[in-house]
Amino acid sequence: MKVLDLTSSVAGPYAGQLLADMGATVVKIEKPKGGDDARAWGPPFLHGESLWFMSVNRGKQSLTLDIAAPQGREVLKKLVAQCDVILLNLVARAQRKLGLDAATLRPLNPRLVHVSISGFGLQGSRADLPCYDLIAEGYSGVMDLTGEPENGPQKVGTPAADLLAGNDAAMAVLAALLRREREGKGCDIDISMVESMSRFMAPKLMPYLGSGELARRQGGRDSVIAIYQVFDTADAPMTLGLGNDAIWKRFWEAVGCPEVGANPAYASNKDRRAKREEIVKVIGELLKTQPRAHWLDLLVNARVPAGPIQRVDEVAQDPALHESGFIYRTQGPDGEIPQVGLGIRFDGRTEGTAVPPPKLGAHTEQILRTWLACDATQIDQLRNQQII
Repeated sequence: MKVLDLTSSVAGPYAGQLLADMGATVVKIEKPKGGDDARAWGPPFLHGESLWFMSVNRGKQSLTLDIAAPQGREVLKKLVAQCDVILLNLVARAQRKLGLDAATLRPLNPRLVHVSISGFGLQGSRADLPCYDLIAEGYSGVMDLTGEPENGPQKVGTPAADLLAGNDAAMAVLAALLRREREGKGCDIDISMVESMSRFMAPKLMPYLGSGELARRQGGRDSVIAIYQVFDTADAPMTLGLGNDAIWKRFWEAVGCPEVGANPAYASNKDRRAKREEIVKVIGELLKTQPRAHWLDLLVNARVPAGPIQRVDEVAQDPALHESGFIYRTQGPDGEIPQVGLGIRFDGRTEGTAVPPPKLGAHTEQILRTWLACDATQIDQLRNQQII
């Protein structure tokens, strides 16, 4: 499958990287001067490249092309005629201005899967508004529910709306390609970052829609499940999830208080939720008597969900993630590049490309020659005109 990735920043490039990880040939089309905006997002940089850019662009080839110029658009049209998928993160008005909307490109390639990723989708009163991850998180309600109750709204600690929208785009592409195999026709896919992020909020949004109960910020606690939150120990915080009646009983047996687990006053989640404050106080006092490692060893043997709260450096050094190949390294033109894997296994084998993120325009000549059969004279002419 050939994919043209005309996107920048995070959401669209992440969609392209997911498709590359699963075997697609992904050509990243970038501005001749500067390329993807994310190339400038730093420090930190590695080998002169932004690590933000590297995190969502492995496995791709880079072709520089000025699509604002008529000559650049002509080259792009020829590429579109040969590709399976095109990824865009332009609002509808900008797509029409550049001739990149689905209606314009469809005659060039009736089997084309045309994917738009934007803040608010291609239709509706907000369609032309600019958007970033931060804006989408605010619209979705996730910021209002993130953080401690006594503090203000917080952004999620990763570009969640970008990554969710990119994941949705890749998933939608796979569905569209499957349909194309059956019916022989392309598809127009419209991804809204706000709607992707808002769907992520369904476990909070649905209870309000169905009952009128408004969720509020709970910090490291869950508003419905009792007990499901962060606790301090003698030396470091830990997470504890007593998500069903059997786990509730196993926890109290493991800590040597089986009578609490058997108490009919705490028999169901509804009962425990009504008495959450007193239960949390008892568990909190208990867990502070021993270091975290003591409790985690105890609870893992009892099959009680619990774990540490790892910093990013601790995640990066997590032995299990290295053992599984989730964190690995690729060899780039300037040295090794760390990678965060796909985390999906097919027939027991993890997927993820070994091709490093591309240097700006590194594959321009190769693509023009192999895709469009351009000769040296044509390539030199495009370069002299600053189209590539």
